[in-house]
Amino acid sequence: MTSDGEGAGASTTPADELGYGEAVDELEAILAELEVDDADVDQLAQRVRRAAELIRVCRGRIDAARFEVDQVVADLDADPGAPPADPVDDGG
Repeated sequence: MTSDGEGAGASTTPADELGYGEAVDELEAILAELEVDDADVDQLAQRVRRAAELIRVCRGRIDAARFEVDQVVADLDADPGAPPADPVDDGG
């Protein structure tokens, strides 16, 4: 993770380019920064905005995974003997 000097958990990587685990790690670092009594008030709004962005990305990844799992389960229920559908197969 690249640091831009704005706090221990600061990252210049766009949130949507981070893996889920990386986003969660950065969220935990932001939370740790905000929990200390001497948190930099000047950075507070920026860190909260970054946390909100990371949360949106994580929720989107969770929703996408849930959809994919539901699709696999539905395929299994529809035809237990058929191979699972490939969700990234565009037919080409």
